[in-house]
Amino acid sequence: MSLGNSAVVLVSGGLDSTTVIAMAQARGFDVYALSFDYGQRHRAELVAAQRTAEAMGVKAHKVVQLDLRTIGGSALTDAAIDVPEQETAGIPVTYVPARNTVFLSIALGWAEVLGAKDIFIGVNAVDYSGYPDCRAEFIAAFETMANLATKAGVEGHKLSIHTPLIAMSKADIVREGTRLGVDYAMTVSCYQATESGLACGKCDSCRLRRLGFESAGLEDPTRYR
Repeated sequence: MSLGNSAVVLVSGGLDSTTVIAMAQARGFDVYALSFDYGQRHRAELVAAQRTAEAMGVKAHKVVQLDLRTIGGSALTDAAIDVPEQETAGIPVTYVPARNTVFLSIALGWAEVLGAKDIFIGVNAVDYSGYPDCRAEFIAAFETMANLATKAGVEGHKLSIHTPLIAMSKADIVREGTRLGVDYAMTVSCYQATESGLACGKCDSCRLRRLGFESAGLEDPTRYR
């Protein structure tokens, strides 16, 4: 089955991935949004993902259930590990082992089933939290693997992984999303948001988001506790 100019977009319900939906749509893609219920403590993001997907008129929104709590190793999936409320050096405890590798692998499978040749992911290598799977080198390596590992790739239908935010600052992302009409009030970025989506204002994700709006000179619509 081929769906023409279609793309699978990884959607978390946060600021970055919601901006990517708008950017993909602006480039003429029909968006098939893919989210993951992976046992994350900030489950309000799943509600936000559904809300943004519906509001932005994606073609379909799929939520895949995984339970990464079974391997643990991250403050986002292990209740015994606290989410840090100040900036830390090195790779932080909010890094989820192999998360983007797993997510992209499933996105790759869905894209192949859909006949889509494009996958979008909102990784960023400027204002990011030090995650190794948000680097351009990782994305390039995964794209190479994807074209070796799939029927589509072997048959010459090259699959591309797009990272439109990779070299943008958080302020640039906020400005671009605002230009494209993104309603950031719908999004949730906080690593320990309440069930209703109220942000803590202290975690690394909240800090980067707040600084992004401040640097862009735009009002921050985030609802804080």
